[in-house]
Amino acid sequence: MLIRLGYDIRFEIAAPVPMTALLNVHPSRRHDLREPDRVRLEPEVPSEQYRDLFGNLSTRFVAPQGTIRLTNSTLVEDSGLPDPVNLSAREVPVAELPPETLRYLMASRFCEVDLLSPIAVELFGNAPRGWGRVRAICDWVYSKVAFSYPLARPTRTALDVFTERVGVCRDFQHLAITFCRAMNIPARYTAGYLGDIGVPPSGPMDFSAWFEAYLEDRWWTFDARHNHTRIGRVLLATGLDATDVAITTSFGSSKLSHFEVVTDEIV
Repeated sequence: MLIRLGYDIRFEIAAPVPMTALLNVHPSRRHDLREPDRVRLEPEVPSEQYRDLFGNLSTRFVAPQGTIRLTNSTLVEDSGLPDPVNLSAREVPVAELPPETLRYLMASRFCEVDLLSPIAVELFGNAPRGWGRVRAICDWVYSKVAFSYPLARPTRTALDVFTERVGVCRDFQHLAITFCRAMNIPARYTAGYLGDIGVPPSGPMDFSAWFEAYLEDRWWTFDARHNHTRIGRVLLATGLDATDVAITTSFGSSKLSHFEVVTDEIV
């Protein structure tokens, strides 16, 4: 399967401001690219690509006063298969976890593990260990939290989601991640493209969030927002929470004026 990926994002800039963009396909999927994958800036300004602390490809630049436009169109090959499932995947005892996974047991800005640990134990302490426990967490979040774009806000934390029972895709994932970490299952936040492939159209495309849990000997994809396997996920970035995988970050004032995402199966 071939998937056309792209975006057209524009900001109005009152005064020059440094920015970063996590808009490149993740290094783990670079071998699937069939066309160049480059962040194009209009007007053209000097930019630098680097790998951040989580191994994501990031682009940094200084946006000049006026309108700055970020665009790209590329083609990626995908297996066309749904997210892999392993019902027998086991939890790994903390003492046996690979060192690089330990950071994903910790609290972070949007994931208050310490505050939600007693609740997690009460809700999921008796759930089947391993895949079954992560599945139970996703089922609970999906059934208890209502999806609402109008009620979205960028400061909502996992504890807020648990209390308010409303949010958008990032909020669903933050709560599920926090519950997993509270149960000593490493979990990390992920963002990327997820088009309406194999499902009914849902409206204008956007970037999507899901999460990954470490079970058995690898990271597995879970999605507390949709709560079923999907086709055609294309990863952009991973991190502790949404702070680490913001699609764009402005170190000063900027106003989003246009946002368009393309993720279409080529038939």
